[in-house]
Amino acid sequence: MANRSCRNCGAQLEHTFADLGFTPLANSFISPGCLGRSETFHPLHAYVCGKCFLVQLEEFESPQNIFGDYAYFSSFSDSWLEHARVYANEMIGRFRLGPKSKVVEVASNDGYLLQFFRQVNISVLGIEPAANVAEAARNRGVPTVVKFFGEETARELVQQGYQADLLVGNNVLAHVPNLDDFIRGLKIMLKPTGIITLEFPHLLKMIQGCEFDTIYHEHFSYFSFLAVNRMLNCRDMKIFDVQELPTHGGSLRIYVSHPDNPQNPMKESCMLLQERECAAGLDKLETYSSFEGRVKQAKRDFLQFLIQAKSEGKRIAAYGAPAKGNTLLVYCGVRTDFIDFTVDRNPHKQGLYLPGTLIPIKEPAELKRARPDYVIILPWNLKDEIMEQIAFIREWGAKFVVPIPSVTVYD
Repeated sequence: MANRSCRNCGAQLEHTFADLGFTPLANSFISPGCLGRSETFHPLHAYVCGKCFLVQLEEFESPQNIFGDYAYFSSFSDSWLEHARVYANEMIGRFRLGPKSKVVEVASNDGYLLQFFRQVNISVLGIEPAANVAEAARNRGVPTVVKFFGEETARELVQQGYQADLLVGNNVLAHVPNLDDFIRGLKIMLKPTGIITLEFPHLLKMIQGCEFDTIYHEHFSYFSFLAVNRMLNCRDMKIFDVQELPTHGGSLRIYVSHPDNPQNPMKESCMLLQERECAAGLDKLETYSSFEGRVKQAKRDFLQFLIQAKSEGKRIAAYGAPAKGNTLLVYCGVRTDFIDFTVDRNPHKQGLYLPGTLIPIKEPAELKRARPDYVIILPWNLKDEIMEQIAFIREWGAKFVVPIPSVTVYD
Protein backbone atom coordinates (compact mmCIF):
# COMPACT_ATOMS: atom_id res chain seq x y z
CA MET A 1 0.00 0.00 0.00
CA ALA A 2 1.20 3.50 -0.78
CA ASN A 3 2.43 5.67 2.06
CA ARG A 4 -0.64 7.80 2.69
CA SER A 5 -0.45 10.42 5.43
CA CYS A 6 -3.24 12.39 7.08
CA ARG A 7 -3.23 15.98 5.83
CA ASN A 8 -4.18 17.16 9.32
CA CYS A 9 -2.02 15.24 11.81
CA GLY A 10 0.40 13.29 9.61
CA ALA A 11 -0.62 9.81 10.82
CA GLN A 12 -0.64 7.02 8.24
CA LEU A 13 -4.02 6.39 6.61
CA GLU A 14 -4.96 2.73 6.89
CA HIS A 15 -8.73 2.69 7.33
CA THR A 16 -11.24 2.84 4.46
CA PHE A 17 -14.35 5.00 4.80
CA ALA A 18 -15.75 4.45 1.29
CA ASP A 19 -14.16 3.06 -1.86
CA LEU A 20 -16.17 4.34 -4.85
CA GLY A 21 -13.93 2.91 -7.55
CA PHE A 22 -12.47 5.12 -10.29
CA THR A 23 -14.11 8.33 -11.52
CA PRO A 24 -13.15 11.39 -13.58
CA LEU A 25 -13.12 14.82 -11.95
CA ALA A 26 -16.73 15.59 -11.12
CA ASN A 27 -16.81 18.92 -12.97
CA SER A 28 -14.76 17.88 -16.01
CA PHE A 29 -17.69 18.19 -18.41
CA ILE A 30 -17.18 16.97 -21.97
CA SER A 31 -17.69 19.24 -24.97
CA PRO A 32 -19.23 17.79 -28.16
CA GLY A 33 -15.90 18.06 -29.97
CA CYS A 34 -14.19 15.87 -27.36
CA LEU A 35 -16.64 12.97 -27.47
CA GLY A 36 -14.80 9.76 -28.27
CA ARG A 37 -11.59 10.86 -26.59
CA SER A 38 -10.37 9.03 -23.51
CA GLU A 39 -11.08 10.48 -20.08
CA THR A 40 -8.78 10.37 -17.07
CA PHE A 41 -10.17 8.39 -14.13
CA HIS A 42 -8.73 8.59 -10.61
CA PRO A 43 -9.35 6.42 -7.54
CA LEU A 44 -12.22 7.82 -5.45
CA HIS A 45 -11.26 6.21 -2.17
CA ALA A 46 -12.03 7.99 1.09
CA TYR A 47 -9.99 7.11 4.18
CA VAL A 48 -10.47 8.01 7.83
CA CYS A 49 -7.52 8.88 10.04
CA GLY A 50 -7.40 6.58 13.06
CA LYS A 51 -5.83 9.36 15.15
CA CYS A 52 -7.81 12.57 14.42
CA PHE A 53 -10.83 11.07 12.58
CA LEU A 54 -10.53 13.36 9.57
CA VAL A 55 -12.11 11.72 6.51
CA GLN A 56 -10.11 12.52 3.38
CA LEU A 57 -9.10 11.66 -0.16
CA GLU A 58 -5.65 11.46 -1.65
CA GLU A 59 -4.71 14.38 -3.91
CA PHE A 60 -4.61 13.27 -7.56
CA GLU A 61 -5.19 16.65 -9.20
CA SER A 62 -4.01 20.05 -8.04
CA PRO A 63 -6.52 22.76 -7.14
CA GLN A 64 -5.15 24.74 -10.09
CA ASN A 65 -6.33 22.03 -12.51
CA ILE A 66 -9.68 21.63 -10.79
CA PHE A 67 -10.66 25.24 -10.12
CA GLY A 68 -8.76 27.28 -12.70
CA ASP A 69 -11.83 27.38 -14.97
CA TYR A 70 -15.00 26.42 -13.12
CA ALA A 71 -18.52 25.52 -14.20
CA TYR A 72 -20.29 26.13 -10.88
CA PHE A 73 -22.00 29.50 -10.39
CA SER A 74 -23.68 29.96 -6.99
CA SER A 75 -26.29 32.44 -8.19
CA PHE A 76 -28.19 29.84 -10.22
CA SER A 77 -29.73 28.49 -7.00
CA ASP A 78 -32.51 30.70 -5.64
CA SER A 79 -32.45 29.00 -2.24
CA TRP A 80 -28.67 29.47 -1.92
CA LEU A 81 -29.04 33.15 -2.74
CA GLU A 82 -31.66 33.46 -0.01
CA HIS A 83 -29.33 31.62 2.38
CA ALA A 84 -26.62 34.19 1.58
CA ARG A 85 -28.99 37.15 2.05
CA VAL A 86 -30.14 35.91 5.46
CA TYR A 87 -26.54 35.23 6.50
CA ALA A 88 -25.45 38.76 5.57
CA ASN A 89 -28.26 40.32 7.58
CA GLU A 90 -27.47 38.13 10.59
CA MET A 91 -23.75 38.94 10.55
CA ILE A 92 -24.36 42.68 10.13
CA GLY A 93 -26.61 42.67 13.19
CA ARG A 94 -24.68 40.25 15.39
CA PHE A 95 -21.23 41.76 14.86
CA ARG A 96 -22.35 45.37 14.28
CA LEU A 97 -20.79 45.68 10.84
CA GLY A 98 -20.99 49.04 9.14
CA PRO A 99 -19.38 51.30 6.53
CA LYS A 100 -16.02 51.15 8.33
CA SER A 101 -15.98 47.34 8.35
CA LYS A 102 -14.24 45.07 5.86
CA VAL A 103 -15.79 41.77 4.76
CA VAL A 104 -13.62 39.35 2.80
CA GLU A 105 -14.82 36.07 1.32
CA VAL A 106 -12.51 33.22 0.34
CA ALA A 107 -13.74 31.28 -2.71
CA SER A 108 -16.30 34.01 -3.33
CA ASN A 109 -17.58 32.51 -6.59
CA ASP A 110 -19.76 34.92 -8.60
CA GLY A 111 -20.33 37.46 -5.83
CA TYR A 112 -23.55 35.76 -4.73
CA LEU A 113 -22.94 36.66 -1.04
CA LEU A 114 -20.78 39.78 -0.97
CA GLN A 115 -23.36 41.69 -3.04
CA PHE A 116 -25.62 41.80 0.03
CA PHE A 117 -22.92 43.48 2.16
CA ARG A 118 -22.07 45.87 -0.64
CA GLN A 119 -25.73 46.92 -0.93
CA VAL A 120 -25.48 48.47 2.58
CA ASN A 121 -22.15 50.21 1.87
CA ILE A 122 -19.87 47.73 3.63
CA SER A 123 -16.45 47.35 2.01
CA VAL A 124 -16.03 43.90 0.46
CA LEU A 125 -13.41 41.85 -1.33
CA GLY A 126 -13.79 38.49 -3.00
CA ILE A 127 -10.94 36.02 -3.46
CA GLU A 128 -11.77 33.53 -6.22
CA PRO A 129 -9.36 31.26 -8.14
CA ALA A 130 -11.57 30.74 -11.22
CA ALA A 131 -11.16 33.69 -13.58
CA ASN A 132 -14.41 33.04 -15.45
CA VAL A 133 -16.41 33.03 -12.21
CA ALA A 134 -14.57 36.08 -10.82
CA GLU A 135 -15.51 37.99 -13.96
CA ALA A 136 -19.19 37.35 -13.21
CA ALA A 137 -18.65 38.77 -9.71
CA ARG A 138 -17.00 41.90 -11.06
CA ASN A 139 -19.87 42.38 -13.47
CA ARG A 140 -22.11 42.34 -10.40
CA GLY A 141 -20.02 45.13 -8.87
CA VAL A 142 -18.15 42.93 -6.37
CA PRO A 143 -14.37 43.61 -6.31
CA THR A 144 -12.66 40.24 -6.78
CA VAL A 145 -9.04 39.13 -7.03
CA VAL A 146 -8.21 35.97 -8.97
CA LYS A 147 -6.02 34.00 -6.59
CA PHE A 148 -5.89 30.81 -4.58
CA PHE A 149 -6.01 31.58 -0.88
CA GLY A 150 -3.24 30.76 1.54
CA GLU A 151 -0.48 32.41 3.54
CA GLU A 152 1.14 34.17 0.58
CA THR A 153 -2.12 35.65 -0.74
CA ALA A 154 -3.13 36.75 2.77
CA ARG A 155 0.15 38.61 3.30
CA GLU A 156 -0.19 40.38 -0.06
CA LEU A 157 -3.74 41.51 0.65
CA VAL A 158 -3.05 42.63 4.22
CA GLN A 159 -0.25 44.84 2.86
CA GLN A 160 -2.88 46.38 0.58
CA GLY A 161 -5.16 47.12 3.56
CA TYR A 162 -7.63 44.27 3.28
CA GLN A 163 -7.44 42.75 6.78
CA ALA A 164 -10.93 41.54 7.62
CA ASP A 165 -13.47 42.23 10.35
CA LEU A 166 -15.48 39.34 8.95
CA LEU A 167 -13.72 36.61 6.96
CA VAL A 168 -16.09 34.22 5.22
CA GLY A 169 -15.47 30.74 3.79
CA ASN A 170 -18.59 28.97 2.53
CA ASN A 171 -17.99 25.43 1.27
CA VAL A 172 -14.29 26.00 0.69
CA LEU A 173 -12.62 24.18 3.60
CA ALA A 174 -13.31 20.78 2.04
CA HIS A 175 -11.63 21.97 -1.19
CA VAL A 176 -8.28 22.70 0.50
CA PRO A 177 -5.50 20.09 0.22
CA ASN A 178 -2.98 22.10 2.29
CA LEU A 179 -4.83 22.83 5.52
CA ASP A 180 -1.78 24.30 7.27
CA ASP A 181 -1.24 26.93 4.58
CA PHE A 182 -4.95 27.79 4.42
CA ILE A 183 -5.32 28.27 8.19
CA ARG A 184 -2.13 30.35 8.36
CA GLY A 185 -3.71 32.55 5.71
CA LEU A 186 -6.90 32.91 7.75
CA LYS A 187 -4.92 33.96 10.85
CA ILE A 188 -3.00 36.59 8.90
CA MET A 189 -6.08 37.93 7.12
CA LEU A 190 -8.13 38.35 10.30
CA LYS A 191 -8.02 41.51 12.42
CA PRO A 192 -7.22 40.94 16.14
CA THR A 193 -10.91 41.35 17.02
CA GLY A 194 -12.24 39.89 13.76
CA ILE A 195 -14.49 36.88 13.19
CA ILE A 196 -14.24 33.97 10.76
CA THR A 197 -17.25 31.93 9.71
CA LEU A 198 -16.76 28.68 7.83
CA GLU A 199 -19.56 26.54 6.42
CA PHE A 200 -19.08 22.96 5.26
CA PRO A 201 -21.11 19.74 4.95
CA HIS A 202 -21.38 17.98 8.30
CA LEU A 203 -19.84 14.51 8.30
CA LEU A 204 -22.38 13.31 10.85
CA LYS A 205 -25.21 14.12 8.42
CA MET A 206 -23.33 12.44 5.57
CA ILE A 207 -23.07 9.24 7.57
CA GLN A 208 -26.62 9.32 8.89
CA GLY A 209 -28.08 10.08 5.44
CA CYS A 210 -25.71 7.82 3.45
CA GLU A 211 -24.77 10.90 1.39
CA PHE A 212 -21.86 9.16 -0.32
CA ASP A 213 -22.37 11.18 -3.51
CA THR A 214 -20.91 14.23 -1.78
CA ILE A 215 -17.55 12.44 -2.04
CA TYR A 216 -15.66 13.64 -5.13
CA HIS A 217 -12.14 14.75 -5.98
CA GLU A 218 -12.82 18.46 -5.42
CA HIS A 219 -13.53 17.65 -1.78
CA PHE A 220 -10.22 16.68 -0.24
CA SER A 221 -11.58 16.47 3.35
CA TYR A 222 -14.86 15.79 5.19
CA PHE A 223 -15.29 17.30 8.63
CA SER A 224 -16.99 16.44 11.86
CA PHE A 225 -17.05 19.08 14.58
CA LEU A 226 -14.65 16.93 16.58
CA ALA A 227 -12.11 16.88 13.74
CA VAL A 228 -12.35 20.55 12.78
CA ASN A 229 -12.15 21.67 16.41
CA ARG A 230 -8.96 19.68 16.97
CA MET A 231 -7.51 20.95 13.71
CA LEU A 232 -8.05 24.63 14.55
CA ASN A 233 -7.01 24.32 18.19
CA CYS A 234 -3.71 22.77 17.12
CA ARG A 235 -3.14 25.76 14.84
CA ASP A 236 -3.84 28.43 17.48
CA MET A 237 -7.40 29.32 16.50
CA LYS A 238 -10.55 28.81 18.56
CA ILE A 239 -14.13 27.93 17.69
CA PHE A 240 -16.51 29.83 19.96
CA ASP A 241 -19.88 29.00 18.40
CA VAL A 242 -21.45 26.53 15.97
CA GLN A 243 -24.76 26.36 14.13
CA GLU A 244 -26.34 23.42 12.34
CA LEU A 245 -27.77 24.31 8.94
CA PRO A 246 -30.03 22.44 6.50
CA THR A 247 -27.93 23.31 3.43
CA HIS A 248 -26.18 20.58 1.39
CA GLY A 249 -27.99 17.82 3.23
CA GLY A 250 -26.83 19.16 6.61
CA SER A 251 -23.97 21.59 7.22
CA LEU A 252 -22.15 23.30 10.05
CA ARG A 253 -21.31 26.97 10.38
CA ILE A 254 -18.47 27.49 12.83
CA TYR A 255 -17.48 30.85 14.31
CA VAL A 256 -13.73 31.24 14.79
CA SER A 257 -11.53 33.92 16.33
CA HIS A 258 -7.99 34.42 17.54
CA PRO A 259 -7.57 32.54 20.85
CA ASP A 260 -6.75 35.72 22.81
CA ASN A 261 -9.94 37.52 21.71
CA PRO A 262 -11.92 37.94 24.98
CA GLN A 263 -15.06 39.21 23.23
CA ASN A 264 -16.16 35.74 22.16
CA PRO A 265 -16.31 33.16 24.96
CA MET A 266 -17.13 29.60 23.90
CA LYS A 267 -20.86 28.93 23.77
CA GLU A 268 -22.65 25.85 25.04
CA SER A 269 -23.49 24.89 21.43
CA CYS A 270 -19.92 23.66 20.94
CA MET A 271 -19.95 21.30 23.91
CA LEU A 272 -23.41 19.97 23.09
CA LEU A 273 -22.44 19.12 19.51
CA GLN A 274 -19.24 17.43 20.65
CA GLU A 275 -21.29 15.27 23.01
CA ARG A 276 -23.76 14.36 20.25
CA GLU A 277 -20.98 13.38 17.86
CA CYS A 278 -19.35 11.18 20.49
CA ALA A 279 -22.73 9.59 21.24
CA ALA A 280 -23.06 8.88 17.50
CA GLY A 281 -19.67 7.16 17.51
CA LEU A 282 -17.63 9.69 15.55
CA ASP A 283 -14.74 9.06 17.93
CA LYS A 284 -14.75 5.33 17.09
CA LEU A 285 -13.36 3.65 13.95
CA GLU A 286 -16.23 1.13 13.84
CA THR A 287 -18.65 3.91 12.93
CA TYR A 288 -16.63 4.78 9.84
CA SER A 289 -15.92 1.21 8.75
CA SER A 290 -19.66 0.38 8.61
CA PHE A 291 -20.43 3.18 6.13
CA GLU A 292 -19.25 1.40 2.99
CA GLY A 293 -21.77 -1.43 3.37
CA ARG A 294 -24.62 1.08 3.41
CA VAL A 295 -23.20 2.74 0.29
CA LYS A 296 -23.24 -0.56 -1.59
CA GLN A 297 -26.86 -1.14 -0.59
CA ALA A 298 -27.84 2.35 -1.80
CA LYS A 299 -26.23 1.52 -5.17
CA ARG A 300 -28.20 -1.71 -5.46
CA ASP A 301 -31.46 0.04 -4.56
CA PHE A 302 -30.92 2.78 -7.16
CA LEU A 303 -30.08 0.30 -9.90
CA GLN A 304 -33.05 -1.87 -8.99
CA PHE A 305 -35.38 1.13 -9.41
CA LEU A 306 -33.86 2.02 -12.80
CA ILE A 307 -33.99 -1.55 -14.10
CA GLN A 308 -37.63 -1.93 -13.03
CA ALA A 309 -38.62 1.40 -14.59
CA LYS A 310 -36.95 0.61 -17.92
CA SER A 311 -38.40 -2.88 -17.99
CA GLU A 312 -41.83 -1.21 -17.78
CA GLY A 313 -40.98 1.00 -20.76
CA LYS A 314 -40.63 4.21 -18.72
CA ARG A 315 -38.65 7.19 -19.99
CA ILE A 316 -36.19 8.64 -17.48
CA ALA A 317 -34.52 12.06 -17.43
CA ALA A 318 -32.61 13.86 -14.70
CA TYR A 319 -32.46 17.38 -13.35
CA GLY A 320 -29.13 19.04 -12.66
CA ALA A 321 -25.47 18.45 -13.42
CA PRO A 322 -23.95 18.76 -9.94
CA ALA A 323 -20.70 17.15 -8.86
CA LYS A 324 -22.60 14.88 -6.47
CA GLY A 325 -24.72 13.61 -9.35
CA ASN A 326 -21.65 12.61 -11.31
CA THR A 327 -20.30 10.62 -8.35
CA LEU A 328 -23.62 8.80 -8.05
CA LEU A 329 -23.97 7.99 -11.75
CA VAL A 330 -20.38 6.89 -12.34
CA TYR A 331 -20.27 4.75 -9.21
CA CYS A 332 -23.55 3.08 -10.17
CA GLY A 333 -22.54 2.65 -13.83
CA VAL A 334 -25.55 4.61 -15.10
CA ARG A 335 -25.34 5.93 -18.66
CA THR A 336 -27.84 6.76 -21.40
CA ASP A 337 -29.09 3.18 -21.28
CA PHE A 338 -31.00 4.33 -18.19
CA ILE A 339 -31.12 8.17 -18.26
CA ASP A 340 -31.81 9.83 -21.62
CA PHE A 341 -30.54 13.30 -20.66
CA THR A 342 -30.31 15.76 -17.81
CA VAL A 343 -31.22 19.46 -17.72
CA ASP A 344 -29.59 22.38 -15.93
CA ARG A 345 -30.35 26.09 -15.52
CA ASN A 346 -26.69 26.98 -15.87
CA PRO A 347 -26.03 27.91 -19.53
CA HIS A 348 -22.32 27.18 -18.98
CA LYS A 349 -23.22 23.48 -18.68
CA GLN A 350 -25.89 23.23 -21.37
CA GLY A 351 -24.69 21.49 -24.54
CA LEU A 352 -22.00 19.58 -22.68
CA TYR A 353 -21.93 15.96 -21.45
CA LEU A 354 -21.54 14.55 -17.95
CA PRO A 355 -18.05 13.19 -17.29
CA GLY A 356 -17.75 9.43 -17.18
CA THR A 357 -21.31 8.71 -18.31
CA LEU A 358 -21.61 11.05 -21.32
CA ILE A 359 -25.23 11.86 -20.53
CA PRO A 360 -26.13 15.04 -22.46
CA ILE A 361 -26.97 18.25 -20.57
CA LYS A 362 -29.88 20.23 -22.02
CA GLU A 363 -31.90 23.29 -21.09
CA PRO A 364 -34.90 22.74 -18.75
CA ALA A 365 -37.38 23.32 -21.62
CA GLU A 366 -36.29 19.93 -22.99
CA LEU A 367 -38.41 18.29 -20.29
CA LYS A 368 -41.57 19.67 -21.90
CA ARG A 369 -40.50 18.40 -25.31
CA ALA A 370 -39.45 14.92 -24.17
CA ARG A 371 -42.16 14.37 -21.50
CA PRO A 372 -40.28 11.75 -19.45
CA ASP A 373 -42.10 9.54 -16.95
CA TYR A 374 -39.53 10.10 -14.19
CA VAL A 375 -37.19 13.00 -13.43
CA ILE A 376 -34.32 12.10 -11.09
CA ILE A 377 -33.24 15.09 -8.98
CA LEU A 378 -29.45 14.82 -8.80
CA PRO A 379 -28.93 17.89 -6.54
CA TRP A 380 -31.28 16.33 -3.97
CA ASN A 381 -30.30 18.96 -1.39
CA LEU A 382 -32.34 21.43 -3.52
CA LYS A 383 -35.27 19.10 -4.17
CA ASP A 384 -37.97 21.43 -2.83
CA GLU A 385 -36.75 24.33 -4.97
CA ILE A 386 -36.44 22.12 -8.06
CA MET A 387 -39.82 20.43 -7.62
CA GLU A 388 -41.39 23.87 -7.53
CA GLN A 389 -39.45 25.11 -10.57
CA ILE A 390 -40.44 22.18 -12.77
CA ALA A 391 -43.82 21.36 -11.26
CA PHE A 392 -45.13 21.37 -14.84
CA ILE A 393 -43.95 17.76 -15.32
CA ARG A 394 -46.99 16.70 -13.32
CA GLU A 395 -49.16 17.86 -16.25
CA TRP A 396 -48.42 14.59 -18.07
CA GLY A 397 -48.19 12.45 -14.92
CA ALA A 398 -44.43 12.43 -14.52
CA LYS A 399 -42.93 11.79 -11.08
CA PHE A 400 -39.89 13.10 -9.24
CA VAL A 401 -37.26 10.69 -7.93
CA VAL A 402 -34.76 11.49 -5.16
CA PRO A 403 -31.99 8.84 -5.02
CA ILE A 404 -30.34 9.66 -1.67
CA PRO A 405 -30.41 8.36 1.07
CA SER A 406 -32.75 5.82 -0.54
CA VAL A 407 -34.88 5.96 -3.67
CA THR A 408 -38.00 8.03 -2.99
CA VAL A 409 -40.67 8.74 -5.62
CA TYR A 410 -42.81 11.90 -5.40
CA ASP A 411 -46.02 12.36 -7.39
